[in-house]
Amino acid sequence: MRIRRILAAVFATAALAGLGLTGAATATAQGGGGFTTPSQCREGGGQPYLHNTVKCWGGKYDGLTVD
Repeated sequence: MRIRRILAAVFATAALAGLGLTGAATATAQGGGGFTTPSQCREGGGQPYLHNTVKCWGGKYDGLTVD
């Protein structure tokens, strides 16, 4: 019951902010991860840097860890 109230509050806040339900779900899914694949990094316009930092540089996934 408590979880339902929390979720309802999150979606209501997202709707008031103009995100809509799909935008809120996408923002939650992308924000929680922090990992991408080398191919996703390239498709997003970035370049996987696999030497020391193992991060995606540039593009849509900039700064995410390459897994």
